[in-house]
Amino acid sequence: MRFMIMVRANAMSESGETPDDPEIFSEMATYHEELAKAGVLLDASGLQPSARGFRVRYTDGKPTIVDGPFTETKELIAGYTLIQVRSRDEALEWARRFPAPFGKHAYGEIEVRQLFDLDDFAPSEGIERFRKLEIERNAK
Repeated sequence: MRFMIMVRANAMSESGETPDDPEIFSEMATYHEELAKAGVLLDASGLQPSARGFRVRYTDGKPTIVDGPFTETKELIAGYTLIQVRSRDEALEWARRFPAPFGKHAYGEIEVRQLFDLDDFAPSEGIERFRKLEIERNAK
């Protein structure tokens, strides 16, 4: 089971400032080293502020590009960690150990969501094409 641990953005992450507290990076590095040692870490990274991003909105199936920044900080993600574990309970235990993302004296929040697997969908030609892509990607 794959889970994404998402760090919610705040004013600091949206400003583009990086924390000047080396302890934050040390704690985060230790946590991710533990995930890697346990064999459950798939990927992790921080995200640039929304001012450097864009969205694609669809109206009647037609895309329109909307440049950032985006005002609803509470709906933005500042970073993520992707893990693969055996159960929801195991994901919960790893999430409990996640260090305070903006330091011990700043507000922070993470959200954890399970990713869909192809077996979660009814069989179809499109799903089989995705399966084939997954097999090819894993073979590289």
